[in-house]
Amino acid sequence: MSKIPSLQSLRNIPELKYVNADNVTRYQAIMKYIYQQYQRLNYWLKTDQIYEGVKEWDVLKNYTIEQCQIDLDQLVEWGNLSSRHDGGRAVTVEEYLRKKFQYLLTPYSIEIERLLENLETVRGYGGSLEPTLFDTIAETLMKIRENSGQYEDHEALELWKTLSSSFQRLNETSVDYIASLQTKLSEELMVAETFLLYKDSLTRYLQDFVQTLQRRSFKIEGYLNQITTNVRDLFLDSIIEDEWRIPKLEQNISKEQYLDELLDNWSRLSKWFVGDAGSVSELILLERSTKDAIVKIVRSALRIQERKRSSISRRKELDYLGQWFYRVSNVEDAHKLAAFTFGIFPTRHLQDEDRRDSDSEDISMWKESPIPKILRSRSRKKNDRHDTDAVADHSKRKEKFRKEFIEKQKEELKFLIEMVEAREVAISELDIISTTTRLQLLQWISRCNASSLSAVQTAEGIEICLQKPVHNERTLLLCEDGQLELMNYKFTFRIINPRAWENLLQWAEHSHN
Repeated sequence: MSKIPSLQSLRNIPELKYVNADNVTRYQAIMKYIYQQYQRLNYWLKTDQIYEGVKEWDVLKNYTIEQCQIDLDQLVEWGNLSSRHDGGRAVTVEEYLRKKFQYLLTPYSIEIERLLENLETVRGYGGSLEPTLFDTIAETLMKIRENSGQYEDHEALELWKTLSSSFQRLNETSVDYIASLQTKLSEELMVAETFLLYKDSLTRYLQDFVQTLQRRSFKIEGYLNQITTNVRDLFLDSIIEDEWRIPKLEQNISKEQYLDELLDNWSRLSKWFVGDAGSVSELILLERSTKDAIVKIVRSALRIQERKRSSISRRKELDYLGQWFYRVSNVEDAHKLAAFTFGIFPTRHLQDEDRRDSDSEDISMWKESPIPKILRSRSRKKNDRHDTDAVADHSKRKEKFRKEFIEKQKEELKFLIEMVEAREVAISELDIISTTTRLQLLQWISRCNASSLSAVQTAEGIEICLQKPVHNERTLLLCEDGQLELMNYKFTFRIINPRAWENLLQWAEHSHN
């Protein structure tokens, strides 16, 4: 459920009037100059300074200091500028007769100018898919769960800034990137032949994001469910204490109001990943949108390829297919082959003279005598014919690859079972191993080193922890294809999903028998 807007958020905003006022060029020139000086730490500016700065740009012709003073007064009335009396001594009679003021941007105007500055660089939706943000959010939630309300000074506030900024960036950049794939320009590009050049990289980019999303989302959902209401409240109270330790001259919000905002943001974070009883989570919607984008890209590429093939002769392919049909022994297999080859045809009604050999109603249509009908193309376009090779039969090679893959899986599982039974194993304790086992060990080392906890969880329900040697001792790993020198790592294996492990052991025993 979206947040209900307050009356304050629905009010008229006079601070935006200068953006579309009649003298918009003069107002925006003044505001842009004052904003640039604000960035250079020049806060309070006099009328003469503002006038001279705007005149140097040479964008306002016949602009006088009196007009500048009128514009400044109007901006003060709209709430874009704050003014105060200049207590300095007058140098000329004109300065003495004219009221002297200094001007400062209001907080609303600063944000408006920042928005206008960002709008100048907008080129489409932009955005990106950053899988690392899932790891950052998961690690932050894990720290919140482990601390259980015990935080040092400013630690809770830093955790909250990391969590909220990562979540906001993940939400905004991913939504913007998926939206960029739905634009008219993207659709026009997907029908051009040049789209095939980077179709693979775009598909791989989306697939990697979906795979990371699927792996990390369950961890984040688990941490959110493990953080109890008491732990969450202690964390939010620590954030408020850290925030109030920072000296602020302007405090326009109470602790109760700030706590309500924190609760709303936490609820939004939880609903984004976990959802609620009335609707699915935004995470699931993002996953669906990403998968739909992948399907759309693949279909567009197939249409382009089919369009390119339309001018190529498929005579050899059809001849090979016809011989394949000729070798089929019965009509049932022929039906299956036709279904796999052509799919479902659109219905066409061809009328001819009825030449039935029998008046029986029980006779099948497949037993009727065929009626020859010559169909000629009505197209006036004569495409050049290009010969292509026949469809190759790779069934034997596929079967060979399948057997090799199964043998490799069995060997990896056998080694994993031995390691789990040993619980703790060092590299120096291993005997001569096979090439497959060596690759498996190197993969474990790579994944553990990439993890902040030096541990990974396998699909078989095993947690593998990696310990580096204290003095960086090195050893030789003896393999069938040679020797490999590396640090004497120590592995620790622990079963975290007993049911999955038992099912795997039963499968291993069954496949061995």
